[in-house]
Amino acid sequence: MSESRHHHLPGEVIARHRHDGEHQLLYVSSGVLAVSTEYGTWVAGAQRAIWTPAVCWHEHRVHGHVQVHLLRFPAQESLFPGDRPTVIAVSPLLRELLMACTEPGLPPAEARRLRAVVRDRVRRADLAPLTLPAARDARLAHACRLVTDDLARPRTIPWLARQVGTSDRQLTRLFRAEFACTYPQWRTNVRVFHAMLELSAGTSVTTTAHRCGWATASAFVDAFARTTGQTPGAYQAGERAGQA
Repeated sequence: MSESRHHHLPGEVIARHRHDGEHQLLYVSSGVLAVSTEYGTWVAGAQRAIWTPAVCWHEHRVHGHVQVHLLRFPAQESLFPGDRPTVIAVSPLLRELLMACTEPGLPPAEARRLRAVVRDRVRRADLAPLTLPAARDARLAHACRLVTDDLARPRTIPWLARQVGTSDRQLTRLFRAEFACTYPQWRTNVRVFHAMLELSAGTSVTTTAHRCGWATASAFVDAFARTTGQTPGAYQAGERAGQA
């Protein structure tokens, strides 16, 4: 396993790539990084780290000034099964370990001791997924883009169906078949996902609610808490604490 830390600027995109021969564990101590693959999009911030398998093609999008802490593992040492990214919760202890592991000039003996503890803590970490699955059907993909391009406007299934040239019933079936959820459930996840990016960038709860399509801040707080298990204020406080 080897480590590195580096910075990225707001709006930067790291083009689609993969890391043959090594897995990567990516932790972001400031800002937010969205990791997109053919399977969907995951978000990494101060409270979540992303495990990316060696065989997985992926792209990074930077939100805010990002400091990345990157740990590399040989291909034969997989901490998680499967060929898709895994998102884990980062406890205060794991955060300090990940940051310590990427300190420049770390003595080899100390690095080995830190790596051993990181492996143990990562394997025991809680999973914290919030994923936007990628649509396969072209009509569904078009409908998803129409929604995400303007989250502040509530788009109905009938309106979307007309725009993409299909029926209400067929579009409803596509959401269930590809995403295993209803359209309202998917739209809530999309709005919460983008709200996480806004909150991590320091946007207020009220402004985030309006930008992401909630009529009131209270409705946003309720939906965010039901989806993530914490209020927007608690999430934002955790991100700030992680970036301190």
